[in-house]
Amino acid sequence: MSTPTNSSAAGPFIGEHEGHLQRALGLPSLVLFGLVYMVPLTVFTTYGIVTETTGGRLPVAYVVTLVAMVFTAVSYARMSVAYPVAGSAYTYSQKSFGAPVGFLTGWSLLLDYLFLPMINYLVIGIYLAAAFPAVPAWVFIVAAIAIVTVLNIVGIVSVARANFLIIAIQTIFIVAFVVLAVGKLFGHGTIDVAAPFTGDGSVGGASPIFAGAAVLCLSFLGFDAVSTLSEEAKAPQRDVPRAILIATALSGLIFIGLSYISQLVYPSNKFADVDSGSLDVMTAAGGQFLSTFFTAAYVAGALGSALTSQASVARILYAMGRDGILPRRVFGHVSARYSTPVYVILVVSAVSLLAVVIDLTTLASLISFGALVAFSAVNLSVIKHYFIDGRERHGSKVLASLIIPVVGFILTVWLWTSLSGLTLVIGLCWLAIGFIWLLGVTRGFSRPTPVLDIEHE
Repeated sequence: MSTPTNSSAAGPFIGEHEGHLQRALGLPSLVLFGLVYMVPLTVFTTYGIVTETTGGRLPVAYVVTLVAMVFTAVSYARMSVAYPVAGSAYTYSQKSFGAPVGFLTGWSLLLDYLFLPMINYLVIGIYLAAAFPAVPAWVFIVAAIAIVTVLNIVGIVSVARANFLIIAIQTIFIVAFVVLAVGKLFGHGTIDVAAPFTGDGSVGGASPIFAGAAVLCLSFLGFDAVSTLSEEAKAPQRDVPRAILIATALSGLIFIGLSYISQLVYPSNKFADVDSGSLDVMTAAGGQFLSTFFTAAYVAGALGSALTSQASVARILYAMGRDGILPRRVFGHVSARYSTPVYVILVVSAVSLLAVVIDLTTLASLISFGALVAFSAVNLSVIKHYFIDGRERHGSKVLASLIIPVVGFILTVWLWTSLSGLTLVIGLCWLAIGFIWLLGVTRGFSRPTPVLDIEHE
C-alpha cells in the first residue's frame, strides 16, 4: 500500500492544499525504470555516429564507458542511501558541499535531463519519417510530446505500468535480432570475430575510442535517474542502491553484446544516413522485415525513455523549486489531484519542442557533457560525505569511501575532456548562465541559498 510523503519531508514551502509524491515503486519497477530510461535499444541511437568516430570499434568504446559508469554507479548507490530523496546529484552535492555547489550541479544535470526527452523525440521523428516519408518528422515529434506529457501528468504508477509493455517489446526484438543475425553470420563462412575490437582501419589509436566513449555516456543515463525516484520508492534505502547497480550492469552488457553482433553483421562504417545507420545493420541482418520490426520496437523504446526521462527531470526541477531556487509557485507545486508536479511537466514539454530544430550529433554530445559534470560531482560527494565528514578511513571502508569514488572521478573527467571543443564551449556557457542565475537568487551571495529541509522517514 502506498504511503504519501509527510508534509515535513516534502519541504516547508508546500501549502496545506498541495499534493504529495506517493511511495508506490518496488525494486522491479525501479530497475525497469532505469532500463527503460536507458532503453536497451539506445545502442542504436548513436550507432552510426560513434561507429564512424571509433573506426568500427563501438564495443570497445562501450567497454570503456561501462567501466567508468560502474565506479560512478557505486557512488550514486552510496549517496542514495545517505539521502533517499528526490533531486539526485543535485541533492547529494548540495548536502555535501553546500547549496551553491548543489545548484550548479543540478544546473548541469538539467542539460542532460532536459535534453534526454528531446533526443528521444528527435529519433522518433527520424525513424518514423524514414518509414512514412510523406509525413514531416515534426508531426511525429509533436505527437510524441503530447502523449508523454499526458501520461506523466496522470501519475508515476501509469509510467511504471507502461514500462513493462515497452521492455517486453524490446526484449522480443532483441531475441529476434540476435537469432537472425547469428543465422546470417553462420551462412557467411569465415568470420573475423575480433573485427569489432580491432576496427576497420579507417582510424587508429586510443583517442577516437575515448571520444566515442564520452558520447556513449548518454546511453547510461538511467542508473542515476533511478535515484530521482527515492521519494516514490517503497523502501528507498534498500531498493534504490540495488536498482542503480543492477540497471547499470544489465544495460552495459546489453549495449556491448548488441554492438558486437551488429558490427559482425555489418562490418562497415559507411552508412546511407549516419543518423539512422542502424537501419543498414537491420537490413543486413534480416532484410526489410527486421528493419520494420526494429523501427517499431525502437520507437516504442524511445517513447518509454521519453516518458521516464521527463518524469525524472520534472522531479529534479521540483526539488529545486521546493528549495526556492527556482520559482516556487511553478516548480515547487504538486497537483493535489494527480500527485505529480504538473506545471514542471508542462515546462519540460515546452523545452522538448526544440527537437524540431536541433541535430542529433550536437544533442548527444551536450547530454553527455551535463551527465559527466554531474557524475564527477557525485563521486566527490562520496569522498566528502563518507571519508571526510563521516571519517570512514579504516579497512575496507577506505575502498568504498575514497578509492572507488576517486577512480570514478578521474574516469569521468577523462571522458568529459574527450568531448568536442564545441560541446565544451556550449556546456561551459550553460554553467556560466547557471552561476549568474545563482548570483541573482542570492543577490551576490549576500543571502544564503535556500536549502531543502529533509527528514528521513
